[in-house]
Amino acid sequence: MPQFAADGPNAQQIEYWNEVSGKRWVEMGDVIDAQIAPLGEAAMDRAELEPAKRVLDIGCGCGQTTLELAARVGERGSVLGVDLSDPMLERAKDRAQESSVTNVLFQQADAQTYKFDASGFDLLFSRFGVMFFSSPVEAFTNLISALRPGGRLSFVAWQRLERNPWMHLPIIAASKHLPPGGPPPEPEAPGPFAFADPERVEAILHESGFLNIQHESLERDLLVGGGRSLDDTVEFLAQLGPAGAALRDASAELRSEVMKEIHNVIKPFHEKGGVRMPSATWIVSAERPG
Repeated sequence: MPQFAADGPNAQQIEYWNEVSGKRWVEMGDVIDAQIAPLGEAAMDRAELEPAKRVLDIGCGCGQTTLELAARVGERGSVLGVDLSDPMLERAKDRAQESSVTNVLFQQADAQTYKFDASGFDLLFSRFGVMFFSSPVEAFTNLISALRPGGRLSFVAWQRLERNPWMHLPIIAASKHLPPGGPPPEPEAPGPFAFADPERVEAILHESGFLNIQHESLERDLLVGGGRSLDDTVEFLAQLGPAGAALRDASAELRSEVMKEIHNVIKPFHEKGGVRMPSATWIVSAERPG
């Protein structure tokens, strides 16, 4: 367990991504990347990243985004990937070595509190990695100090759960078979949908010192499960997202019943090449004042 887990503000997230979910994401990493890589690449396109730039990849996971950013900045540029999860970072390092990519480094760190080099980056980037901070204003205040004056922020975050049927329908299916839980989590609690409200995100970034804050709605079909078979996609959805969280401690019998239900609700989206379902994200951009 990392040293900062003991008393850091994001200790719960650190424990989750190291002890609970990190290894599972490593196992499913190629499938996850096949599904969401186009969303991260769309944000990179909007960032208009040029060669020789220095990039910080926040919540880099298993490294797919870090390697793509490294290719875009070229050998004269550099990318630092940071994440809480040691298992995912080990996979990221292996991928960089396998691909002979030399302009990347990886650091296990809590981006909310880690002391980055002041003004050390031209771009702060994240693909679904910034919605988990315990104190978003504190986190982005820390991150803006790592950005050079005039540098840019670009990240992707999910819109509301209801606008993402590939996650919403499985949890509805699961809820038919699960006992009633406690009250739903607060919409602003750290998690996948914490940045669904653009007004809230704009307020956070403005308070943190960013200017020229923009939200672009990106709506496109995702190849859920990366183009695998219908049954494999059902298994994937039963491990990931809200449905996966709900089923974490379920019995084999209950899990089987829920998977049948998930199969039924996603079958209409199955076509040649895989399961395609709508998604809705925000591409958020902002700048540090010059």
